[in-house]
Amino acid sequence: MAIELLCRKIGMTRLYDEQGQSVAVTVLEAGPNPIVQKKTPEKDGYSALQLSFGARRPKNVPKALKGHYQKASLAPQRTLKESRLSAEDAAKFEVGQAVRADVFAQGQIVDVVATSKGRGTSGVVKRHNFSVHTEGHGTHEFFRHGGSIGSNSDPGKVIKGLGMPGRHGNARTTTRNLLVAKVDAERNLLFLRGSVPGHPNAVVRVRPAVAGH
Repeated sequence: MAIELLCRKIGMTRLYDEQGQSVAVTVLEAGPNPIVQKKTPEKDGYSALQLSFGARRPKNVPKALKGHYQKASLAPQRTLKESRLSAEDAAKFEVGQAVRADVFAQGQIVDVVATSKGRGTSGVVKRHNFSVHTEGHGTHEFFRHGGSIGSNSDPGKVIKGLGMPGRHGNARTTTRNLLVAKVDAERNLLFLRGSVPGHPNAVVRVRPAVAGH
């Protein structure tokens, strides 16, 4: 278990590597993430840090949540998420401490968790990457339809999980094994090689990669 930093997706740009090659990178505003609360196995049954990100006007904060921030001597924040950590790692942090971009290092491999862009109601070609029907003499009006969805005999029903038109996007998505191309600790910026899910200004969660690369 490792810390998941809350970041804001700014957009994409390009950097040049040691070989002079142009590399597409996504720029993330990586905190700071003030720690609002620490969860402990003795009190809560598990170990975690409650991280916050983004300023929020106090008048828009519920009274109970406002008291939660006051207990940690922090101003109200827009986003509040828990990051599960081992007890040993959580012991390195204190309530009120700000976690910044320098928890990651250049060359590190990370995963990014975010909500993908919503595409609305989409057909099977866009949603499930179905093939388009050939424009032959046997095909008329339905070039982008899914075709038959079942048979009249056995099993006599539509198979569960069959690709159909419907809502596309707007779902939790994880992009794995992205390279940290650059860390700007002074401006709290992370530059990740490649693209990450979400629209500009979306809140994303960056964590050390959990799988091999």
